[in-house]
Amino acid sequence: MPAAPGPAAGDAPTAYDEPAGVAARGTLIVLTGRGESAAAYGRFGRRISADAYKVRVVEVDLDDLGATRDRVHELVADATLPAPRVLVGTDSGATFAAALAEGGQHAVDGVVLAGLALPEQAAAAAPAADWDAELETRSACPAHRRVLSEDEAFERGALQRDLPSAWAGYVPGPSGLPTLVVHGSEDPLSPVDVALAPFTGAPATQTWVVEGGRHDVLNDVTHRSVAATVVLFLERLKLGADLPVIVRPGA
Repeated sequence: MPAAPGPAAGDAPTAYDEPAGVAARGTLIVLTGRGESAAAYGRFGRRISADAYKVRVVEVDLDDLGATRDRVHELVADATLPAPRVLVGTDSGATFAAALAEGGQHAVDGVVLAGLALPEQAAAAAPAADWDAELETRSACPAHRRVLSEDEAFERGALQRDLPSAWAGYVPGPSGLPTLVVHGSEDPLSPVDVALAPFTGAPATQTWVVEGGRHDVLNDVTHRSVAATVVLFLERLKLGADLPVIVRPGA
């Protein structure tokens, strides 16, 4: 039996809420990467919202970053969305989240950067114009590969697209906000050492390397461990901007 068609453009959910009867603990605003629709973050949204964090997905339009910025501002200003409010980005969405956090244009409380796209390397490292090669670059998770393959709104080959010219020379770095940077050790687009270097040792900043991780660490085979790392960061952020330790190794 042929697979049922995936969601068409605009059909995928963009909002995930906490379980009924549970008080929301904060809000994540997820910025998508190149080619992705909101469908790519259904699993992530369901998992994080199950831990009582609201999730809102914003599809980033690289041809109209102003509209994306306005949508982020609208969500941050929404009084029904509880603090802490955290930007979460992947690929170009992570780069944009880093830029928004550094610019201080939005009253967010923290930022999660997963699989940063590096403007100086994005085009040179793009995979060949082949669907199997693109999937191999993005994720090793069979379930996520199926989501992408069945998503009618997904733009194949988007990783070959240049990042906005306005980002030329931009190097994502610390913003002063509590920050979690998660990056795959085998990311073929953004070398892990280059991506993490600006953040190493920065105050209130955690950097984690996903062993064997590809470019999309939120949706790779280790997505459960990465989601748990995000939740632990959120829980620490709720205690304070200096990220007080909750769980520590025994003596």
